[in-house]
Amino acid sequence: MDNRTLELAKALIARRSLTPDDAGCQEILIERLEKIGFKIERMRFGVVDNFWARRGTSQPLICFAGHTDVVPTGPAEKWGSEPFTPTIRDGMLYGRGAADMKTSLAAFVTAIEEFVATHPAHPGSIAVLVTSDEEDVAIDGTEKVVQALQARNELIDYCIVGEPTCANKLGDTLKNGRRGSLSGTLTVKGVQCHIAYPHLGKNPIHLATPAITELANTIWDTGNEYFPATTWQISNIHGGTGATNVVPGTVEILFNFRFSTASTVDDLKTWVHAILDRHCLDYDLKWALSAKPYLTPKGNLVDAVAQAIKDTTGLDAELSTSGGTSDGRFLADICPQVLEIGPLNATIHKIDECVAVTDIEPLKEIYRRTLENLLK
Repeated sequence: MDNRTLELAKALIARRSLTPDDAGCQEILIERLEKIGFKIERMRFGVVDNFWARRGTSQPLICFAGHTDVVPTGPAEKWGSEPFTPTIRDGMLYGRGAADMKTSLAAFVTAIEEFVATHPAHPGSIAVLVTSDEEDVAIDGTEKVVQALQARNELIDYCIVGEPTCANKLGDTLKNGRRGSLSGTLTVKGVQCHIAYPHLGKNPIHLATPAITELANTIWDTGNEYFPATTWQISNIHGGTGATNVVPGTVEILFNFRFSTASTVDDLKTWVHAILDRHCLDYDLKWALSAKPYLTPKGNLVDAVAQAIKDTTGLDAELSTSGGTSDGRFLADICPQVLEIGPLNATIHKIDECVAVTDIEPLKEIYRRTLENLLK
């Protein structure tokens, strides 16, 4: 068994790259890519390390994108082994970042190495984009790199993000899009008073309740072929002074839309304001858009990756847009076709995060075959 991908994954896992600290992971990748003819552009924004590597100058441009940063480990004593000491037990590779997403990064590099060795004069171009700011606020990472590329009109034809996507078996799920995330902080105003004299005040919680009920029961859209219906959920409600005998003067309601391409940001905002106004509320509402939805319909990239999965694993991958946000939302601004494919996601962000050792080389093979399918 070829262990190059496994050994590279272990080298990355051993780096304590708690977001946004890269902890030297990117230099390991850069050294490998430079040896096979990649031009490296280090892009540091704030405290965040990123790099853009490219081999070739012609189209099509295929980009592999990922992140070296990981989430905190939680109580290390609850792990079966030290979180940043890559350890193989019972056929599984354990360590923080094993699934999300250092194994994918390792597989990117070894897949490209094999492809270049076989096709040193390949058509088109290959790029690698790596950030250390995906697991945190994602302000100085992929978004900033994309803006820099966009400013010089360096656009990507196909992008593969190495996020862990699979449910039960490697290759069973391809993410061809993600929902958008739109949050609101709603403050409904009333009049504070003694609770024994409610006629002297206005309880904002009571006033807001009918509107909340309508918002919770509204069908915003019915989704489409690729996306489920848009959802609206309250995450927090804060009101009151802490005393049991005071009607509060305000209530603060935090809510979030996870929305599909069947709705627009402006439509959702307009609809919410219309409901609040219809209930004659005195309110302030602050909006925060953290992610736009993106979608890659069936086409060249879906076909190429699906065929690579079929040839490697024998599985017919299912297209999915489930889950939270990813850096695919930024890459979609400069790339019309973005897909996410990586290892199983069952243990990501958990104690004893791991990947099956037997999945590591097949993952590399999926990436290599995808290059073969697109750069013929």
